[in-house]
Amino acid sequence: MSKARLVITAVTVEKRPVAEVAATYGMARSWIYELLTRYQDEGEAAFEPRSRRPKTSPNATPAETIELILRLRKELLDEGHDAGADTLVWHLLQHHRVTVSRATVHRILTRHGAVTPEPKKKPKSSYIRFEAAMPNQTWQSDFTHYPLTDTHAFPTGVEIITWLDDCTRYALHVSAHRAITTPIVKASFRKAAGQHGIPASTLTDNGMVYTVRLAGIGRQGGRNSFEQQLRDWHVVQKNSRPSHPTTCGKVERFQQTMKKWLRAQPVQPSTIAELQALLDRFVAEYNHRRPHRSLPHRATPATLYDSTPKALPGPSRAPDTHDRIRHDRVDKSGTVTLRVAGQMRHIGVGRTHKGTHVILLVQDLDVRVVHAITGELLRELTIDPNRDYQPRTPK
Repeated sequence: MSKARLVITAVTVEKRPVAEVAATYGMARSWIYELLTRYQDEGEAAFEPRSRRPKTSPNATPAETIELILRLRKELLDEGHDAGADTLVWHLLQHHRVTVSRATVHRILTRHGAVTPEPKKKPKSSYIRFEAAMPNQTWQSDFTHYPLTDTHAFPTGVEIITWLDDCTRYALHVSAHRAITTPIVKASFRKAAGQHGIPASTLTDNGMVYTVRLAGIGRQGGRNSFEQQLRDWHVVQKNSRPSHPTTCGKVERFQQTMKKWLRAQPVQPSTIAELQALLDRFVAEYNHRRPHRSLPHRATPATLYDSTPKALPGPSRAPDTHDRIRHDRVDKSGTVTLRVAGQMRHIGVGRTHKGTHVILLVQDLDVRVVHAITGELLRELTIDPNRDYQPRTPK
């Protein structure tokens, strides 16, 4: 029997005083009077459990925002893009000027059955993460298979090769071929290097098109044409250990995103030319318009790649300087801080940029302040070591 029923029975049937019943059951007298009133009005229904949900929720997410979140998720999924809570938060802020927390977005998706259950994966804490410090410091490469609708001319489909910048996730080169060979690897690498500069190192798996270091008996110790090209350009070649695909996880993840987008296209390609046209569209979307969860403040790969100094191969490396990258946020007074020669220096950026996330590109005393999301150069200066505050207009 519920406590409410015991209390009502004690007062109405046993005729015990309300004060005595309140002391016996450890309840407030005002609550007992409320129970009596409810029992007189509703009868037995007064003993049914009641929701504690408030009658009004002033801080509830507006219905328009909920509808926008669900619509954005459907549009992104239909186009083959990622549509998780983090990505939706970025789109809401950048394109609709709506600020919603990640937890709120995830809660809305769960409530409306828009979350796709996934099997448990290996925890991220078990992986050893690494990332190049500068663009062109390491390029990752891999190739993957994709089927074409013309199965007569391409019964086994075609292969797509990718060159990806390890630091910024910038897609440097993506092209489709009937089959990937060492000459194609070399040609695609030279084309990417001609457009973006020669990298300091490369990272690939142990496929024979990349390296012959694991070749059969009598073939070890030699080089294929791609390896010779790297040696001629003084580019360090790095290869993952056999059976460890996570070492090249960035380019593997890129290929997963790319193929998901390709499969979502309403018209599937039948020729290599049609597939290449789709790949060019995807690369433009991926580099310049799609937020990347692994980059600071969900920036696009092009934003970081274009605004950050590039690494150089061995003999051509720049003179020894103190190069560093600092992520900061403009404070309410319009400044950011940077430690130089053991002291904190205050760099004026402007009150109009209050709260803006920025990237400081530092080479000795030369500093560039870049908008972390748009890549806009907000200020460029040379630190005066004799001053603490570095004004916007030097005296």
